[in-house]
Amino acid sequence: MGSGFSLFTNGSSSSSRETDLLKAGLGDLPESCVALILENLDPVEICRFSKLNRAFHCASWADFVWESKLPQDYRLILEKILGGFPEKLPKRDIYNFLSRVNSFDQGTKKAWVDKRTSDLCLYISAKGLSITGIDDRRYWSHIPSDESRFSSVAYLQQIWWFQVDGEIDFPFPAGTYSVFFRLQLGKPGKRFGWKVCNTEQIHGWNIKPVRFQIWTEDGQQSSSQCNLTGSGSWNHYHAGDFVVGKSKSSSTKLKFSMTQIDCTHTKGGLCVDSVIVFPSSCKDRLRRV
Repeated sequence: MGSGFSLFTNGSSSSSRETDLLKAGLGDLPESCVALILENLDPVEICRFSKLNRAFHCASWADFVWESKLPQDYRLILEKILGGFPEKLPKRDIYNFLSRVNSFDQGTKKAWVDKRTSDLCLYISAKGLSITGIDDRRYWSHIPSDESRFSSVAYLQQIWWFQVDGEIDFPFPAGTYSVFFRLQLGKPGKRFGWKVCNTEQIHGWNIKPVRFQIWTEDGQQSSSQCNLTGSGSWNHYHAGDFVVGKSKSSSTKLKFSMTQIDCTHTKGGLCVDSVIVFPSSCKDRLRRV
């Protein structure tokens, strides 16, 4: 009888342990284990999983989880944008800051880190470029536009010598980058609340091609040329690509230009919005940013 009671008791104890095991969930995982799991996810997934329970939320703040998501030279990037590096800031807060669109250099430039790939994206406004004749209202004017990240674009009425130059000294992370000029033929505006485009002043761009060029301090060069087409819509004209090596730990100096200097004819009716430096692997998403 004692034997039977013993068997019954053991069976009950085993059943109780199995029930306890079944009740165990994700919330019972140690934070250190959860952090190791999160480290292998991308930033968007980490933020999504941090809402599961307290363990995942706390683990999502571990510095080593976000260290691998930050660009290699994130300190230099922060110093460039902020003018200094904020001490004792959690890596997650640093990532959140960099993944937002940040303005710098008196608002003429914007930079951010892509949330999926951690690649760096950079925009330079028309006001941050050197445009021949920009101060002469007979040729150029700055007009407001809600189609620009900078709320205004440079509009060309008419000119003989067309030249737009620019340069940037920035700590780009290692990778391959593409440079684009964002342009539109026609003057944007609104009529009765609807977006319209005045095409009356468009001329001269179908006679000779526009030449695009880029140079880097380490000797990389690239150029292309094409006729500007497609009035009434914004187009991205590819100027060239450059590579930042993994061993590089300082800023990259980049120069770029767009010219049409054949003075046998005038050209006009062109909007210059910005120059874009974008990771080459992400350029298919350029229109969506």
